[in-house]
Amino acid sequence: MTATSQHTARVELTVGQVAETFGVTVRTLHHYDAVGLVVPSARTHAGYRLYADADLTRLASVVTYRRLGLSLDEVQSLLDGDGTAEEHLRRQRDAVVSRLDELAELVTAIDRALEREMEQQPATTEDLKELFGDGFSEEYQAEAQERWGDTDAWTQSASRTKRYTKADWEQVKADQEASGRRLVEAMQAGHPPTSTEAMDAAEAARLVIHRWFYDCDHTFHRGLADMYVADPRFTKTYEDQAPGLAQYVHDAIHANADRHQPA
Repeated sequence: MTATSQHTARVELTVGQVAETFGVTVRTLHHYDAVGLVVPSARTHAGYRLYADADLTRLASVVTYRRLGLSLDEVQSLLDGDGTAEEHLRRQRDAVVSRLDELAELVTAIDRALEREMEQQPATTEDLKELFGDGFSEEYQAEAQERWGDTDAWTQSASRTKRYTKADWEQVKADQEASGRRLVEAMQAGHPPTSTEAMDAAEAARLVIHRWFYDCDHTFHRGLADMYVADPRFTKTYEDQAPGLAQYVHDAIHANADRHQPA
């Protein structure tokens, strides 16, 4: 490249080369030139403009400030203001740090919004497996749907639970475990199934079902109690918690239902 400058060692680039190097368009460079923001200071023998070292340094500052969101007037004011090169670099650094702080706050706000959005998403099958472990089985879910899928209780339960988030299911699990502990504690304390302690625990278990899954009156709860001792899988669930618990729960549920029967 031939230029009018006799200092051949310095860098002098054409508009196209500068555009490619800095990731800006030729049109943008022409605009910066027209408004006096970055004016190429060198020339070829043919009169074409070239960007010298000082021009490239100034352009680098312009690109940095523009990426920080400053207007062209603000950029020109910063670059053409009084002060040494060191002071200008410090101003540039302060502007970058300030922008970084703003971006960090923005990222935090976005993360919080994303967490809130994710918390409102219905729980996935993997979420349920993680929460309930062996207590959740896709095969059993399919069997249960085939067995009870045409009942009102199943329809109501499916309608409710399809919207439950992972946090909802965590609360379901906590409520179920709490009601289960009450029944175990009543049995282990020696309270008979007909005692107030056992019947209250049975009532708490009914209300968990009623709250989270479907309308469960005392008559329906009796039917569930019968299933707890008739179906080995349900029986095992209770027996794993404490030997004899399945029958105890069955009897406590029936006693509680009797207690609530109209006189």
